[in-house]
Parts: sequence; C-alpha cells; structure tokens
Amino acid sequence: MPGESFTHKFMNATGKLRAIFGPAHRSSTTHEMTEANRELLAQREAETQQWVTMTRPDGSTYVVPKDPGDQSLR
Repeated sequence: MPGESFTHKFMNATGKLRAIFGPAHRSSTTHEMTEANRELLAQREAETQQWVTMTRPDGSTYVVPKDPGDQSLR
C-alpha cells in the first residue's frame, strides 16, 4: 500500500519478528529455584559432562562424546 504510515510499517515489521522469535517473556530472576528446576539443572549439567570440545588446526571447534560407545543421548 503506497500511503502506509510509519507506524503501520513498524507494526508489520515487528509482527514478522514476533512470528519468528515468539512473544517476549520476562520472569524474575530473584526467586528461589523450584525442586523441578533444580533436578532439570542437575540433569543438564550431567549431560554436558558427557561431551568434550575438540579444536581443529584451523581453529574451528566441534564436540564429540567422551565415551564413543555411550548411546544414551542418541
């Protein structure tokens, strides 16, 4: 539409961004962790311990399992 206002164009652009990134969500970071969150954090930390980062001669990195025979996450 040739006569669109700046506001209309702005709303169209941010609408497209919201479609990609989803709506904004804010929560407090000062509350105590719930027991479910503590368990999830412990699980995620354990999962990260199963991997090691390797560096190629060109400087790029990739992750490989510490134990190649472990199929628990695949």
